[in-house]
Amino acid sequence: MSPDEIEILDANTAFYAAFAGRDFSALDALWARGAPVACVHPGWNALRGREDVMASWRAILSGDAPAVRCAAATAHVAGSAAFVVCQERIPGGQALVATNVFVREGGAWRLCHHHAGPLYQVAEEPAPGAKA
Repeated sequence: MSPDEIEILDANTAFYAAFAGRDFSALDALWARGAPVACVHPGWNALRGREDVMASWRAILSGDAPAVRCAAATAHVAGSAAFVVCQERIPGGQALVATNVFVREGGAWRLCHHHAGPLYQVAEEPAPGAKA
């Protein structure tokens, strides 16, 4: 795994930690400020622009959204942009499939797009150290 892939997966982990911890400040710090941003929450229309995207996260974190855990994350780098494809596991056996797009801003990987939608067949996670 390349150093960029490790950094991107670390940024992705920080995103889900902020989400699970309902830490809006940490979540806000992870989103790009210079690049355009967009977000598609399950069942929502696409949100465009940082103000609308962050308002959506503030509402989600202040509500009673279920705890979400990231699983089966893979990072893909394309120059100064990258994306992570993963599953979002929700208590009770539900799962979503998500794509998180990152851009390099100020020397760090920042989110510029999040899209999650229903996953109807949950794949088993590989054992630690096993190839996915």
